[in-house]
Amino acid sequence: MSNATVKSAATQKGALKKNSVSVLGIFGPKADLHALMRLSSGRVKEVKTGSRVASGTVVAIDEHGIMLRQSGQTKRIAIPGS
Repeated sequence: MSNATVKSAATQKGALKKNSVSVLGIFGPKADLHALMRLSSGRVKEVKTGSRVASGTVVAIDEHGIMLRQSGQTKRIAIPGS
């Protein structure tokens, strides 16, 4: 495959919203999953269940995304395109 073909298959325009939290990927054994998150500041951070980030606390991670508790509410943040 050419570089252009790989690039177009591996990217999605607008998948990551600026100034918001996004999940970039999930990795590790099923019993101890970790995630890479892009924070609203643009910084990328590796997190696990219980990790605190500026926008809340990671309460669960599965193969589709994370559950993040913010101000007493829990919301799912899915991996873009999943």
